[in-house]
Amino acid sequence: MRLAVLKERRASETRVAATPETVKRLIGLGLTVAVEAGAGTGASISDSDFTAAGAEIAADAAAALAGAGIVFAVQAPLPEQVAQIPRDALLVCTPNAFANPDIVPALANAGIDAAAMELLPRITRAQSMDVLSSQANLAGYRAVIEASAAFPRGFPMMMTAAGTVPPARVFVIGAGVAGLQAIATARRLGAIVSATDVRPAAKEEIKSLGAAFVGVEDEESASQTGAYAREMSDAFRRKQAELLSNTVSKNDVIICTALVMGRRAPVIVTQAMVDSMRPGSVIVDLASDAGGNCEATKGGDSITTPNGVTILGWYNWPGRIPVAASSLYARNLLTFLTSFWDKDAQMPKLPADDEIIKGVMLTRGGAVVHPSFLAPQAA
Repeated sequence: MRLAVLKERRASETRVAATPETVKRLIGLGLTVAVEAGAGTGASISDSDFTAAGAEIAADAAAALAGAGIVFAVQAPLPEQVAQIPRDALLVCTPNAFANPDIVPALANAGIDAAAMELLPRITRAQSMDVLSSQANLAGYRAVIEASAAFPRGFPMMMTAAGTVPPARVFVIGAGVAGLQAIATARRLGAIVSATDVRPAAKEEIKSLGAAFVGVEDEESASQTGAYAREMSDAFRRKQAELLSNTVSKNDVIICTALVMGRRAPVIVTQAMVDSMRPGSVIVDLASDAGGNCEATKGGDSITTPNGVTILGWYNWPGRIPVAASSLYARNLLTFLTSFWDKDAQMPKLPADDEIIKGVMLTRGGAVVHPSFLAPQAA
């Protein structure tokens, strides 16, 4: 069976869905691996690196996809590449289906069996395939590094003969994988760190990393028990806004990481909060791809407000650390494939009743199969 690795074409995408390490292991399964020329350039992987690992270098997407039974990509292929994928091929990628629902019927109409890795269920058996966690971990780290570069003072307290430079105060909104890594990184750089999250379990995680917890603790927050945060009521958001309006103005750096699965990112940092911050302050919005947690974020760009606050709203934060992000993402996809690989048949077997397969499969056999994207049934 032929496995094709596509070159990413969407804006800001620097990652690649395979590395020489994973190519060797894919070949070990009995696969022939074709990598589109230049696919690894953004992640500092040359075509010769892939060739040395045993891959065939295809001149373009059409050549890579010719006869392919499996296709690996980071984001959803563009329509012209979708048209080149053979019918009944398995496409494994992160199409961001909730934000781009039109891709789902397009894949079904093309007869492609599509696995959306961002929909992987949060269960123990799936941890090593969890692309959201692996990429969010790197995004949280990179957010703090970018913030420290944009902050005009420095993160640690520095005592010199000329005087003392106080430590930066960093406030992290959202204590999921990205938020916890941001807390840890900011603490390692010497900042005074506080954080908030609507999930009560996050309080102890925040404190375990040496940060102070800031949050609304009531019955509604106590009901947040899942791996992903649910959208909160208007009443809760008002209480949260009142608390955060005082907190934001006292901090130098705000790291925004709050996301709600399948929904637009909640606006938490209002324009009024931005206006209350001191000149030189920095806001990093990791939720910019989903609309942003900060009302003043300009998606895909870095701006400085009239009162001197820098807001970093770049898209695709994992893509800003492409070597590590590609390495982890490629391993996630490899683990997914090997977990369902039939050695005798030399092909993947994807049982429809498996919890992981039910979670990730968008389309199968020319039909949409994921319940979140099925057309409503007529009464």
